[in-house]
Amino acid sequence: MRTHFFTALLILPLYIYGQQVRVSDKACIAEAVNISNTFGEQLWKGFNKVPFSLLLVTEDYEYLMFHDNPTDDFKLLENDKVLKTKIYYRDRKFSKNLLATFQAVNGANCIVVGTPENTGKSTSEWIITLVHEHFHQYSYGSKNYHKEVAGLDLANGDKTGMWMLNYAFPYDDETVIDAYNNYTNSVKGLVAKMSNGSDYKKELKAYKKNRKSFKNILDSNDYKYFSFQLWQEGVARYTEYKFLELLDDYTPSEAVKNMNDFMPFSKLKTTLKERALNNLTALHLNESKRVCFYAVGMAEGLVLDKLNPNWRQHYLTNKFFLENYR
Repeated sequence: MRTHFFTALLILPLYIYGQQVRVSDKACIAEAVNISNTFGEQLWKGFNKVPFSLLLVTEDYEYLMFHDNPTDDFKLLENDKVLKTKIYYRDRKFSKNLLATFQAVNGANCIVVGTPENTGKSTSEWIITLVHEHFHQYSYGSKNYHKEVAGLDLANGDKTGMWMLNYAFPYDDETVIDAYNNYTNSVKGLVAKMSNGSDYKKELKAYKKNRKSFKNILDSNDYKYFSFQLWQEGVARYTEYKFLELLDDYTPSEAVKNMNDFMPFSKLKTTLKERALNNLTALHLNESKRVCFYAVGMAEGLVLDKLNPNWRQHYLTNKFFLENYR
């Protein structure tokens, strides 16, 4: 009887804890944290001071890490030596394909993310996407962020923040679409010229003209929403690319390099830029809606790098309008 009881005690922790965090997921998260810690301050002052709080959503469980104040529904799983953090778990509450950053656990800005396969990401893409989401933690946690977002006066009574996704931008207005197409064609041409070292005065003039025309067609609130999306989502996509630029001589861990779908970061850098520039004109405003603004914001960031290499210093103190950084 005592033997059976002792055996049950040995088995009990496995029964309580259930499925563990996969070794591959830990390796990818560790890679993202290392990339962020190694290169973050080169891009964004104060980047490494922001906690990398992350909630990994799997089929049945959610695993919380880099978070010092979990809610009571979490139980301690382990003090992980790979990630150097306590990992807590609970039954799954969020969608397993979620990829977002918000105040998910006790008011802390958490990256809430499904596994690579459930979010449709390759290993390399998933790692860089975690860095993208960490950038959101950086901007969301900046001084007066919430106050200044509220000051845009775009919520129309919405207290949930869903207006950021669902704002009634005039995506289907033909006049807006025409002006948007002129603007995105010109910014695409400008980035191409800037990238290959050619003289870009003509393209810069066309870009400024078409951007101004697009702004003038929009009413004040619509333009504020557009600018906010470029500032928040577009610059996050730009940040992915800028990190990849810094990884040319970076060697990832053996665990990551040996994953079947790993793409060298140098190749991902090229792919990301080509995809973004293509999306400037391939994505249609009336179909892809706010998703269009990711590529536009990334392109605007690359333009700013040429016009004012120090523009990132003003990102958190002069929010929401990228043209103010020229």
